[in-house]
Amino acid sequence: MSKHILVVDDSPSIRQMVQVTLKSASYQVTTAEDGQAALDVCKRMQFDFVLTDQNMPRMDGLTLIKSLRNIGSYRATPIVVLTTEASDNMKAQGRAAGATGWMVKPFDPQKLLAVASKVLN
Repeated sequence: MSKHILVVDDSPSIRQMVQVTLKSASYQVTTAEDGQAALDVCKRMQFDFVLTDQNMPRMDGLTLIKSLRNIGSYRATPIVVLTTEASDNMKAQGRAAGATGWMVKPFDPQKLLAVASKVLN
C-alpha cells in the first residue's frame, strides 16, 4: 500500500504542483488549504507524512505542528515545512515545534521526492 501524505498550503498552485510531484512517485496525497483544515482532517485520518507551509490564514504551520505533536498518533509522524521562510530563527522555531525538516520554496521536485523517500523509510 502506498504511503499517504498530507500537503498543507494556502496556495492552490503550490498544492497542485506538490500533489502532482508526489503522485508521480505513487504516493497517495490529500491536500488542505490551511493549518486548521489540516488539523481537522488529521483528527479523522492518519497520514504517514505531513508537508506544510508556514504562513497561512486561520492556522500557521508551526501551530499546526505543535497541535499534531499533541495527538498521540502524530508524535512520531514526519512533518516537513515547505515555505518561503529561510531564516535560521524560523528554522529553530520549527525544530522547537517538532518539525522533522525544512525546505525552502520554490521547491525542486526531485529534492522533494528525495526528502519524502528519506522521511518515509
